[in-house]
Amino acid sequence: MNTTAPADRQPAPTTGDDLREHPPPSGDRRRCARRLRATLTALALAGGLLLTGCSGEVGDQSYAPDGKGARDSLEDGKAQPAPGYGQDHDTQDGTEGEQDSRDIAPAPDYLSTFALDVDTASYGYARRTLADGRLPDPSTVRPEEFVNSFRQDYERPDGDGFSVTVDGARTRSDDWSLVRVGLATRPAGEESERPPAALTFVLDISGSMAEPGRLDLAKKSLGVMTDRLRDDDSVALVTFSDEAETVLPMTGLDGNRDEIHDAIDGLRTESSTNLGAGVETGYETAVEGLREGATNRVVVVSDALANTGDTDPDTILERIAEHRREHGITLFGVGVGSDYGDALMERLADRGDGHTVYVSDTDDAYEVFSEQLPRNVDLTARDAKAQVAFDPETVAEFALVGYDNRQVADEDFRDDAVDGGEIGPGHTVTALYAVRTRPGASGHLATATVRWLDPDSRTPHEESAQLETAAVDDSRATASPSFRVTAVAAYFADALRHPTPEGTRSSSLPGAPSLTELTEEAEDLAHDTGDSAVRQLADAIRRADALT
Repeated sequence: MNTTAPADRQPAPTTGDDLREHPPPSGDRRRCARRLRATLTALALAGGLLLTGCSGEVGDQSYAPDGKGARDSLEDGKAQPAPGYGQDHDTQDGTEGEQDSRDIAPAPDYLSTFALDVDTASYGYARRTLADGRLPDPSTVRPEEFVNSFRQDYERPDGDGFSVTVDGARTRSDDWSLVRVGLATRPAGEESERPPAALTFVLDISGSMAEPGRLDLAKKSLGVMTDRLRDDDSVALVTFSDEAETVLPMTGLDGNRDEIHDAIDGLRTESSTNLGAGVETGYETAVEGLREGATNRVVVVSDALANTGDTDPDTILERIAEHRREHGITLFGVGVGSDYGDALMERLADRGDGHTVYVSDTDDAYEVFSEQLPRNVDLTARDAKAQVAFDPETVAEFALVGYDNRQVADEDFRDDAVDGGEIGPGHTVTALYAVRTRPGASGHLATATVRWLDPDSRTPHEESAQLETAAVDDSRATASPSFRVTAVAAYFADALRHPTPEGTRSSSLPGAPSLTELTEEAEDLAHDTGDSAVRQLADAIRRADALT
């Protein structure tokens, strides 16, 4: 079961100022009062810590399972983390695992805030690595990109902005549920309905791109896309190896397709990978060819194995920050190759107000360059962020699955100067939470709110939806197929992120099945849904199971 927001719904206030400026409907006053009491409790606790001269900071407090703050029992002036899902469990040799976004939320903070992200490169690269007979490096596994790689059946809004859907299902671990927050933009319209596109392709022609499935695949993809784009679109081509070069300035497609094909066909690999120079020259070329009223975007195609010049994404993007902010030029990253600089490309896209995909074969390339990119050059939302408020009367603790690099301070949710995500039509964004409810809890569980800026006027908008405990399915088996696919993808990512020696079992998610069980569930879902993407998921899990 799920709850979907109606249009133009006023989001639930999250601060005292919000309560004064946006009084809640009478039906919500009881919940708001509960939240206000929780806030006052937090202030009282903070004041007590200051008066007693405790050396720790309020922000370090972890939520304890008994409902009391972990600071109620201090040792050597430091808070002791509460046990439970969302913390990495000790391994058999006694060493502690790395903590990440799945750490349980600190009491009394019942808010979770993050910038939206539609990247899928991590899942695509993991599939490629498994197909090559290797387990992916755990550092390249980002669970949100696994989850966001699958089609969802969320209700779509009529215009720009988002719909909000919240649903959940109980796991086989006592009191633990998975709660899914789903955001969807309007469907992508016909090609004729979108604004013109001005695309600057920044193509890696370094020596490492000579491997089959890299430059050859990129050239073929760009050639197909040249034929797919409209006459009123335009493209530019920048290449980089040791240095960067503008091979083709911004050129309209109408009457110039042969010239563009010739420029693409003439590309050859050279030597080193100066990605920084390529991105900088790409943005300069995009600004020189800037088209008012068009979607201006830089598309970087690379294995991201930078070894010359600047290799730090923050430094690279700092040099082009003015172009990005002043002209609203977004970045789209396309990763290729069996060895792939995943972290660098992902960081570039995040800081460049864009997203990344990974292309491993001709089918992937066709989908990205012939379908996704031409259809989604438009934007429906800028600087989009989500905030989920859990009810302290029903929720004991919670953990967001993934989004480690997209966390936003709770107080910055309505600060529109703080960077969010840029989202186009036809997209869905999914966030999954592990939630432990209080024994016997009943009533309001969570409110999810998304905030975004209109891509043209920069006017802020919000939309919200709520979830009640009664709407949570009794088990994953009775949940919708799309919810079950989401859960399988998240459990799979978690297993890859925390590989264990033979004979041990470790998971940060409640009710985690074995890889063998996940394979069977994914195969059943592939059969029931007829979705080829779910079939590929089942194949990937089977390969991982065999390798472990």
